[in-house]
Amino acid sequence: MSRIIALYLPQFHPIPENDEWWGPGFTEWMNVAKAKPLFRGHQQPRIPADLGFYDLRLPEVREQQAQLAREAGVEGFCYYHYWFGNGRQLLERPFNEVVESGKPDFPFCLCWANHSWSNKTWNRKSAVQENSMLAEQTYPGKDDDIQHFMSLLPAFKDKRYMTVDGKPIFVLYDPFRHTHVQEWIKTWRHLAEENGLPGLYLVGMTQSTLTMRYDVNGLYNERVLPNLESSADIFNTVLAMGFDAVNSYGKRRGEMLSSGRVAEISKTLLRRIGIPVGHRYDYRKTVRGYFAPEDSWENVFPTILPQWDRTPRMASYDGVYVGACPAAFEEHIRQAVDLIKDKAPEHQVIFLKSWNEWGEGNYVEPDQEFGHGWLDAIKKAQV
Repeated sequence: MSRIIALYLPQFHPIPENDEWWGPGFTEWMNVAKAKPLFRGHQQPRIPADLGFYDLRLPEVREQQAQLAREAGVEGFCYYHYWFGNGRQLLERPFNEVVESGKPDFPFCLCWANHSWSNKTWNRKSAVQENSMLAEQTYPGKDDDIQHFMSLLPAFKDKRYMTVDGKPIFVLYDPFRHTHVQEWIKTWRHLAEENGLPGLYLVGMTQSTLTMRYDVNGLYNERVLPNLESSADIFNTVLAMGFDAVNSYGKRRGEMLSSGRVAEISKTLLRRIGIPVGHRYDYRKTVRGYFAPEDSWENVFPTILPQWDRTPRMASYDGVYVGACPAAFEEHIRQAVDLIKDKAPEHQVIFLKSWNEWGEGNYVEPDQEFGHGWLDAIKKAQV
């Protein structure tokens, strides 16, 4: 049986910073509930079913989520983790309470979402509005790397923490954005050994198709045409940084194969100069091209996507997937399962993006339209 790890957004609870930026009591449920259909047949708003508009400060909600995931065959949650440097964190409360309380008794790991927050982060307005920095991602250096590791040591030592090859899994959202990625890896590996861990299993997340080439220090070298035949160069660069594995994300690859490379690049350029361009993608056709040949490598873990619609955040459509439904999602999962079936059982990892990204329209929690359909698809696809 494959190892499906679901990325988990800890956003759905008020925090002082979001109160200040967006108004008292803000959570992204406000965006989700306000979303409106933008074309005929566009399903918005998406309304949760069993769990309702939940608050992640409630342990009962976290228990219910774990039970739903367990029944569906999800191995564990990979919580997004926000560390901006100099000890600054945001949205840390739900995960900290999971560790401190010992509940739910459900496996977990962490993905460091190492990106800045701007006024686009939770905003329903234009995707091309003037940028305003809210929380900047910084990399102060070795002392901060040590502080960061030590803050997570209790989690790494928790019996629920997920492992590959006996080592705790830790995912870095954007290896190319980290300003001293090789030194960070070296420091953390040393700290793991020094603190009695069997090591760390470090996973670098990346798109399988890029329009820029980076070196092993994460430095931008040059613009390139997207390679839709092979992702080997990208994956090998991430592995050469010192990561044990790659989590590949095929969204842009699938879209380019679906709509054409020139058309997709043109839309991207138009958005960059301030011209909003909406587009719709047929879900089945698009996800058919998600997986690169190198996703079958032993140390590459592909990503599956149930649906995609960022309308709640953007109030415009920058790529709505139409025709997404549990049956189509089940086909997509089966394709991923077949792709990895010859790997060692420990390495048959698939990342699910995501468990509860309601604002991006990629979630598998029960909703009013399909009920438990997304979860049932995960369960059926692994039989």
